[in-house]
Amino acid sequence: MSVSLQRGTGTSVAEINVTPLVDVMLVLLVIFMITVPVIQSGIEVQVPQTHNTRQLSQNLVVVSVDRSGNVYVGDQITNLKTIGADLRKHMSDPNQKTIYVRADEHLPWGDLARVMDAIKSSGMTSVEMVTQPYDHTPGASQP
Repeated sequence: MSVSLQRGTGTSVAEINVTPLVDVMLVLLVIFMITVPVIQSGIEVQVPQTHNTRQLSQNLVVVSVDRSGNVYVGDQITNLKTIGADLRKHMSDPNQKTIYVRADEHLPWGDLARVMDAIKSSGMTSVEMVTQPYDHTPGASQP
């Protein structure tokens, strides 16, 4: 006894076309890859431009001060009373005594002086300012 399979003209194939799904997922992946670095450095600080800059590649503790005077250790907001404890939490090496300060170039000098004083009062021996190099493109203005 033989059984023959017949395929009728009215049957449909029950397979899902995954090509559009893969296309959408790739677009979402590209969007995610572009936006993650922007989200990680979410503190908007316009640091001043200087001629003498050096590239820092180590994992360093950075204090950021935005134009409004808000103080951040890493990406977490802090205040001048607790900045020492917050700095120690972010240090991977307890012997590290150098702190890098990213301050907005429009921040009043008195606010920056108080932040630097609070950092030095917490036991950090070296406070360095983060700057960016001048833009060397044609037509860029430099002092």
